[in-house]
Amino acid sequence: MVVADLHVHTTNSDGTLTLSTLPDAAKRADVDVVAVTDHDRTHPELSTPVAHLDGITVVHGIELRVETDTERIDLLGYGVVRTDELDALVESLQTNRIERGRRIIESVEERLGVELPVEPREGLGRPHIARAVAEVTDYEYTEVFDELIGDDGPCYVARDIPSFERGRSVLEDACGIVGLAHPYRYDDTEAALERCSELDAVERFYPYGREVDTRPLDRAIENYDLLATGGSDAHEETLGKAGLDREDYRRFRTAL
Repeated sequence: MVVADLHVHTTNSDGTLTLSTLPDAAKRADVDVVAVTDHDRTHPELSTPVAHLDGITVVHGIELRVETDTERIDLLGYGVVRTDELDALVESLQTNRIERGRRIIESVEERLGVELPVEPREGLGRPHIARAVAEVTDYEYTEVFDELIGDDGPCYVARDIPSFERGRSVLEDACGIVGLAHPYRYDDTEAALERCSELDAVERFYPYGREVDTRPLDRAIENYDLLATGGSDAHEETLGKAGLDREDYRRFRTAL
């Protein structure tokens, strides 16, 4: 039974939950603990590493995309204490997101001849733009990625990504736990798991929607003495699709 969902997004990045709606969503899923891990951004309303909202424990986290020599991967930092370096990195990434969002919006509007109901802002992600396109055109949400703004799409714009070394260092100074997110979403899972030799944890439980061979993951946990984390990667209102049971959460809490 999932008691801790440690990978959740809010409107602070590209989710639909807010801190005010999160407790009810957690209670509907019988989840006691939620980690808010917005993309490349700390949550401005969470001033402590761990908070308590309406009976729910909320861990302040961040999901940070970083560049390795083979591909881009995502790091999850838990128990955020804001530092000058983290603030500077987040500010730089959000400035880039605003400009990137503006360029994608302009490209889509020009290509489709529409005006999208979305504005460039901090925290803006492609899901926001995809929802806006679906709202004013016949495109389905997934079609917007497939045909317009996906990595190979005509309206795609790349964004700035810190190196693995810099991202890990900044998160290590600011967070109690730093781990690898969803290892089976990368083109080279083995290479991504090798990066765990420099991390504290790895996301062991995740709703991939397909069968995965977890043996390499379990070997990495054993070889690198990693903490197992887990979460639903929720961008909408449903929590608890994956996460930690009570025993695994106790280990996480102790480490944090």
